[in-house]
Amino acid sequence: MARILSIDYGKKRTGVAVTDPMQLIANGLTTVDTKDLFDFLSQYVMKEKVERIIIGKPIQMNARPSENMARIENFVGRWRNAYPAIPLEYYDERFTSVLAHRAILEGGVKKKTRRENKGLVDEVSATIILQDYMNYRK
Repeated sequence: MARILSIDYGKKRTGVAVTDPMQLIANGLTTVDTKDLFDFLSQYVMKEKVERIIIGKPIQMNARPSENMARIENFVGRWRNAYPAIPLEYYDERFTSVLAHRAILEGGVKKKTRRENKGLVDEVSATIILQDYMNYRK
């Protein structure tokens, strides 16, 4: 089997998570500067077999897309043109940042670490998106 990768796309930073090859467990992979995301993913799919990519769809409480949606759509269009064989799907990401903050606090991550590693929330959010997607598929 191939991996499933997920993205929590942000204006500055993007969290990335991935499954194991058997698609049993979602794990945080990294956080990358958004400007470097396309190149990072291009290199990753050259090394690892990726079945599909899940990208968080930012929807506001009033069910309208957030202001980040235009940037995400630009990225998605670029990806689909370059890698049509690797499907990219949207998945609702509402509350993932809140859940990520909570998980980090409950996990006992020290305040200093949270302050120094701003990308941790993005990576955990991508992991939550991926785990939710995997649960939904079952």
